Parts: sequence; C-alpha cells; structure tokens
Amino acid sequence: MDLLAQLNFAHAVAGLLVGLLVGLTGVGGGSLMTPLLVLVFGVSPQTAVGTDLLFAATTKAVGMGVHHGRSTVDWKIMRRLATGSLPAAALTLVALNTFIHIGANTNRTILGVLGSLLILTAIGILFQRKLLAYGATHHPLDADQAFVPTVVLGAVLGVLVTISSVGAGAIGVTILLMLYRRLPVARIVGTDIAHAVPLALLAGAGHWFIGSVDGGLLLNLLLGSIPGVIVGSHMSSRAPDGLLRPALAAVLTISGARLLMQ
Repeated sequence: MDLLAQLNFAHAVAGLLVGLLVGLTGVGGGSLMTPLLVLVFGVSPQTAVGTDLLFAATTKAVGMGVHHGRSTVDWKIMRRLATGSLPAAALTLVALNTFIHIGANTNRTILGVLGSLLILTAIGILFQRKLLAYGATHHPLDADQAFVPTVVLGAVLGVLVTISSVGAGAIGVTILLMLYRRLPVARIVGTDIAHAVPLALLAGAGHWFIGSVDGGLLLNLLLGSIPGVIVGSHMSSRAPDGLLRPALAAVLTISGARLLMQ
C-alpha cells in the first residue's frame, strides 16, 4: 500500500517523455530531467540534481547493457574517463558536504551552473557536426597522445555532473569524437553511456548520503523512463534528426535561460 501511495502519474509521464528523448537523441537525461523537475514540478535544485543522478545511472545502465551486447563500448577509453571523473566527483561531494552550507545561495549557484550548461549543451547539439568537420581537418591524436586530454575531460565532467547532473551528453560526446576520430560514432556514444553509469551512481549515492534524493520521485521517474528509453532507442533510426536536434536545442536554451533568471 505504501508503494502504491507513492505512485504519481505526472512524474511517470515525465520520465517516459525524457526516456523517449534520450533514446531518440542520445542526449543524457540530466539536461532534460533536472530543469523539468525544477521548472515544472517545483523541486528544489539540489534535490532535483541528486534524484536525477540516480535516475540517469539506472536508465543509462539499461543502455550500457545494450551497447555492451553490441560491442560498442571502448572500455580503455571508459577507464581513462573514469580515472579523472570518479576522484573529481568524490572530491566535489566532500566539498558539498563539508565546506558548503546547503541553503539559498547554494541553490542559486546550482541554478546558475545548470542554466549555463544547458545553453552550452544546446550549442553543442546545434554545432556538433561543424565542430567535427573542423576537427577532421587537423591531424588526429594517437591513442597515447589522447590519454591526458581524456583524463582531464573526465575530471571536468566529474565536477559538472556532481554539481548539476549535466555535462556528459552532447558536450562529452562531441569532445570524445574530436579526440578519437578513428572510432565509429556508435562506439563513442556507447563508451560515453558506459562511463556515465559509475559516475552518476557515485555522485547520486553521495547526494543520497547528503540527503538530497527523493526516493518516491525517483521510483516514479524510472517507471516511465525505462520503457521510454527502450522504445526511443528502437525509433532512433527512423527519427528525423534534422528536426529533433534543433527542437531539443531550443528547449534546452529556453530552460537554461529560465533557470538563470530564477
């Protein structure tokens, strides 16, 4: 009875819609779900971030299983990213729990970081192909030369994801595509999804310890998102990319601007 009492249709529908978009576009749930929780459902920024991290970890674990089965995960690159991201996430959690008082100022900081990253993600979505075309005119790095930039990218993502739940998605994939241009896009996307699972799990567990995760909300979101991401993944090959990407970028830009004005 307690479980049934926690079911919320609106939250489940939100999870379903975000899951569909993640499956269709490959953009992470953080850039979609966190602003939705804050702007539509009135969830506090810190609780939205903490809940979304565990939401993303669970949803992307499903995607990781699919990519692993298709051998589209480069575990060497994934380990490089994790070498930078996991320690960075742990240190950020320590800072949040030890040195930073959680209050109105912290929530405003989270909103500012989140809004800025949403706009940056929108730019990454719109100009990803142009950035890749630019990168293709330059001599690609070999595997050894890409080691340090990959670890640094992981560290930056670790901090950003822990604070805002946004960072991997379009931004991380675009940079990885420029660093490892010899790899197929599907392998880069699979690697990014695989890396997001332990990162989001660690950051989400830290937020749970701090007390900024709503378990009931998380359950409702997952009830919608897991079937949504499966359906979206099957539809992705038939989706009009030229329409979806500009529409998604517009939504993220508007959401980012609204969060910056909060």
